[in-house]
Amino acid sequence: MSATERVVAYIDGFNLYFGIRAKGRRHLWLDLEALVKSLLSSQQQLVAIRYFTASVRNDPPAEQRQQLYLNALSAHSSKVEIRLGRFQEKTKQCRACRSSWSEYEEKETDVSLAVSLVEDGVNGLYDTALIVSADSDMCPAVRAIKRLRPSVRVVAALPPKRRSFALQGLCDATIPIGMAKVRQSQLPEQVTAGSQSYARPSHWR
Repeated sequence: MSATERVVAYIDGFNLYFGIRAKGRRHLWLDLEALVKSLLSSQQQLVAIRYFTASVRNDPPAEQRQQLYLNALSAHSSKVEIRLGRFQEKTKQCRACRSSWSEYEEKETDVSLAVSLVEDGVNGLYDTALIVSADSDMCPAVRAIKRLRPSVRVVAALPPKRRSFALQGLCDATIPIGMAKVRQSQLPEQVTAGSQSYARPSHWR
């Protein structure tokens, strides 16, 4: 291992969102780099942040807020890389009344995170992988990188109100993310980059 421990963070966007959202909307304007750095020691160097999410569909106000947030993230931190999955429309039907409706299921984000975790590990990009998620679907990827690169450490950073005993059992360490860290890791009310400016949505105040 290098003298400075290299860390790459893999953030499950929806798992983190719903953990924070359980406490309301006012802390959704989250500075991902500040949050991740608050979880690291002085001997660790943050190499990159991979942020996995999917574009909202059929809800224009929510789509606008999400895009505003993604733009602010990109403008504020050069370490954040946004990787988008998608929502797939599914038709549901009530067995009793036979009425039907459409729902949207998030696709590809979990798989994309898992592939990135293994690919980066095999390519020697990190000494420690920090998985910000409490989703047991990450377990196969953790097992794979442990087989392929036994020397690397994998740490689970669990979003507020989220737990996964299966994932915790596989990882070398677990860090619970409390709301105090979330409150302390907010983006500026207005993020400016060049001629562009992005302000926290009023819906998130």
